[in-house]
Amino acid sequence: MPAPLVSLTWTDHVTGRRGYLVVDRLVRGVSSGGLRMREGCTLDEVTGLARGMTMKEALHFDAGNERARYIPLGGAKGGIDCDPRAPEAYGVLVRYLRAVRPYIESVWTTGEDLGLTRDLVDRAAAEAGLVSSVQAVYPLLDDEPAARRRLADAFAVTVDGIGLDELVGGCGVAESALAALDRAGVAHHGVRVSVQGLGTMGGATARFLARAGLKVVAVADIKGTLANPAGLDIEALLGARDAYGTVDRSVLREADLELPADAWLSVDADLLVPAAVSYAIDASNQSRIKARWIVEAANMPVLPEAELLLTERGITVLPDVVVNSATNAWWWWTLFGDVGADAEEAFAHIRRSMRALIELMLVRAESDTSTPRAAAHALVADRLPVMAERFGWYR
Repeated sequence: MPAPLVSLTWTDHVTGRRGYLVVDRLVRGVSSGGLRMREGCTLDEVTGLARGMTMKEALHFDAGNERARYIPLGGAKGGIDCDPRAPEAYGVLVRYLRAVRPYIESVWTTGEDLGLTRDLVDRAAAEAGLVSSVQAVYPLLDDEPAARRRLADAFAVTVDGIGLDELVGGCGVAESALAALDRAGVAHHGVRVSVQGLGTMGGATARFLARAGLKVVAVADIKGTLANPAGLDIEALLGARDAYGTVDRSVLREADLELPADAWLSVDADLLVPAAVSYAIDASNQSRIKARWIVEAANMPVLPEAELLLTERGITVLPDVVVNSATNAWWWWTLFGDVGADAEEAFAHIRRSMRALIELMLVRAESDTSTPRAAAHALVADRLPVMAERFGWYR
């Protein structure tokens, strides 16, 4: 694979903490990708995530749709090696954004990722002197004030107590899972689901799957795994989480079980949804998985050697580059005007787009006798040259 366009390491002069920025590719001079903060974040991790963003953007490029206002961008990612709960975390975030400000002003559009919230990123960006964390895309907009109002209005929308921006990614993950079940001829009702992580992505995914008739039998947070073979009360758990997705155990019912942190892997479930950290499933713990499908809501949760072993066992991994791409796409669909500040319009657009992508990927996998991930990569390989020819090649 070609080397990234930009790869840099920043060291905080106050704490010694390190941060990273990788711009994998530019399209129309701009790249897209969130900023994560977690203890142990590495440059290799951010590099892989940036390449994944290039793929996600390319997968949402439809060369034949001349009505689409959103034309996908390049891929990038930022990362900070710091526990977001640490007392010094906010100061580190502000100083990082100040250091990479020239990139955010010109080529990198970013937002919240693992360990950060939109409000926190927005507040830190303002303190760092930025107009917006996505200001690099403004020159590509036909009507910047209208686009910014539309996005602000969309972020103000809530659905049953949860912000639309916190639901769109989970809607895409859930629809990906449902599309795979439909293709396999499996009825939704009663399908058992285990979710690692009840933050933005995991919580929304659990809500949409539960409302589609599936039975969420386990969820894991930092304190451990909550399980109930008869199904958990997802709405109660969502209402009892803190900003980091940790559930207040006082809402548990008598039949709900508290299990060890890694129990989510081995519970009796049909769908396994890793929605928290990268590298969660490796060659050693994959043998404990009983599920038929793994749906990658998190970025890079399944290591390559684990995926090989899972495939040999007949377990299908639906890859992150497709499954969790709706969050990023929704930002741009809204900003560019393909969807308005309306939840039902957004969900309908996401469902159509994700079902089309899942179908395309699974058909390609069957045709190539490959894994869904290899099929997704093949689709990207087909689209990137078309994008480069149409919009230019920035390397």
